[in-house]
Amino acid sequence: MPRPCKLASPFRYFNSSPEVIRLVVLMYVRFPLSLRNVEDLLFERGIDLCHETVRFWWNRFGPMFAGDIRKRRVSYMKGFRHWRWHLDEMYVKLNGEMVYLWRAVDHEGEILESYVTKKRDKSAALAFMKKALKRHGRAEVVVTDGLRSYPAAMRDLGNLDRREMGWWLNNRCENSHIGFRRRERAMLRFRRMKTLQKFASVHANVTNHFSLERHLVDRQTYKERRSAALIEWWAIAS
Repeated sequence: MPRPCKLASPFRYFNSSPEVIRLVVLMYVRFPLSLRNVEDLLFERGIDLCHETVRFWWNRFGPMFAGDIRKRRVSYMKGFRHWRWHLDEMYVKLNGEMVYLWRAVDHEGEILESYVTKKRDKSAALAFMKKALKRHGRAEVVVTDGLRSYPAAMRDLGNLDRREMGWWLNNRCENSHIGFRRRERAMLRFRRMKTLQKFASVHANVTNHFSLERHLVDRQTYKERRSAALIEWWAIAS
């Protein structure tokens, strides 16, 4: 009887332990730290790494960790209906050129999708919404701002009747931009669309994983949730 094939470890060619790699990716993606900030903080813990190693590790392992988190959360949330989505776009500068980061957030603040385009027209909105719908299914209500690209795209998708628009209705998505803006300043902006798309996706999934709603629960519940999130993080790609 043939033996089952054992998957090779993604850390097999690296001298550092998986725990150190996970710590480096966590510090750089989750907190507004530069590459050299992470290098200095690790040196205080007795870990001597170059800042270019930090860059290489988040590029190599960040998407893998984020993909693992996304698969777990999507499978977990499959039985729940995302009854209210909030869609918004924010501008990001790449070498002086303006590009747009589209984001979909549910009613609980979960970042569902991030998508980077050069324009804000109907085709860009349609591609973004198709990507979100394919991964997360349909929403009962879609809240947007006054951008005309949204109703044009939703008319093609056949869900224009689910659209809502009004003052302060989209604050949920507007507030979700704050963490990414803070992270963008620490990184001294981005230089390529590919890097922006990759980091936006990784940052969104890590943010979702450690979003514990601390303002809605007592201290003891928050500590239990935080410990559970850290334990699950250390088990990723193990």
